[in-house]
Amino acid sequence: MDVYRRPYNPLYPVVCLDETSRQLIEEARVPIAAKPGEPKKVDYEYRRNGVVDLFMIFEPLAGQRHVMITDSRKRIDFANCIEMIKDEYYPNCEKIVLVMDNLNTHSIASLYTAFPPEKSRRLSEKLEIHYTSKHASWLNMAEIEIGIMSRQCLSDYLADKGAIEAEVLAWCTKRNYNNSKVDWNFTTSDARIKLKRLYPVID
Repeated sequence: MDVYRRPYNPLYPVVCLDETSRQLIEEARVPIAAKPGEPKKVDYEYRRNGVVDLFMIFEPLAGQRHVMITDSRKRIDFANCIEMIKDEYYPNCEKIVLVMDNLNTHSIASLYTAFPPEKSRRLSEKLEIHYTSKHASWLNMAEIEIGIMSRQCLSDYLADKGAIEAEVLAWCTKRNYNNSKVDWNFTTSDARIKLKRLYPVID
């Protein structure tokens, strides 16, 4: 919570990272388009076309987000995401203040699995990692952005990775242009009440 209260500093951006999977679904029958006074008609039957993983990269204070879409959610995918964050989105920053959950792939070890030691060290030295508490991944604002993305651009059947990429790119572009942010009001004091069971008891 204290990380979220830091003032905006482009050299030390606070970046929230989270990921989700999306099933690729193909229509079994061509839907009937909507008409005046009649909704679109879709057959309940569909074909499964595989799964993709979506990494949400969200900088809450700047109101900017990017989504990396991969075919899997392995250590190498996480490592490639970190490389993209550092080298493409924040190449000139001093340190990336990274907020994420404790998924087993979300670790510095993943960098060393994917890259040579020199590159892994270069990337890891630029990270200041803050993990959300166990069972409290909702404290990561990237999870909120994933929920908005799911409702606004991933609710229809999307049959392939290209279709998802197009929808997500259009959604990101619009929200980034509008500088859309999260109205975050949860504070450290609130956490000490709501998450009381997670704090140590001192006798």
